[in-house]
Amino acid sequence: MPRDRLPIVAGQFYPQDPETLSGVVRAALAKGKERQSPTLLAMAPHAGYMFSGRLAGETLGAANLAQTVILLGPNHTGLGASMAVWPHGRWHIPGGALEVDAALAQALLEAEPSLSADTAAHLREHSLEVLLPFLFGKNPAMRIVPIAVADPRPQVLAAVAARMAEVTQKWEEPVSVVVSSDMNHFADDATTRKVDRLAIDRILALDPMGLYGVVREHGISMCGVYPMTLGLQWACIRGAKTAELVGYATSADAGGDTDRVVGYCGVLVA
Repeated sequence: MPRDRLPIVAGQFYPQDPETLSGVVRAALAKGKERQSPTLLAMAPHAGYMFSGRLAGETLGAANLAQTVILLGPNHTGLGASMAVWPHGRWHIPGGALEVDAALAQALLEAEPSLSADTAAHLREHSLEVLLPFLFGKNPAMRIVPIAVADPRPQVLAAVAARMAEVTQKWEEPVSVVVSSDMNHFADDATTRKVDRLAIDRILALDPMGLYGVVREHGISMCGVYPMTLGLQWACIRGAKTAELVGYATSADAGGDTDRVVGYCGVLVA
């Protein structure tokens, strides 16, 4: 099992040159004024930076994240375990790396049998990698626990959230969660904005199972609905009081076609 993860979409989703990447990241982070209240959970999009980088940077720039962050993202590749924890080592980006909090990863694995120590789910998956430069730019000393979430069963997501809450409640240091998700995919712009609003309303209401249900009922192709259901449930158990919409956009806002778009959303939960 590899200890370190190397970037796979540098030069595609975001700049490969470290100085160029750092400049883009700094400019995007500067658009978000860090909130005073500690952020329990942030959700940010993971498309190419020309489409969603500004919103991802603004959202994470506004987030008041703990030193230790559990990263929850979807599994687009279908590889690996359905609840896959990268257990140790470092995740690299051009010009830097973030350390995996191996102790917290191990504590989660020991507490919840649905979680598996598995790197295969992450090796070709881009969703968490795309957010890493923003997290590194915000705090190069941040420690992470990357988890790819592909189990579709709401009862499993709720159970993992509860066990994750138990572990993090007792942890010696504060822990935040960052969820990587885009919203609806490939409908026209007007339809995408309409259906995405249904999902966003459930997030802002701190209603994880309502989010899960409305996405299924309306066929919303939100790729990170499983990690967001899990993460939002965790935040609610940990005492979340407020959810704030930092911003919403579609790929059409970057000058693209309005007939076939992807939605992007930035949310902070405190």
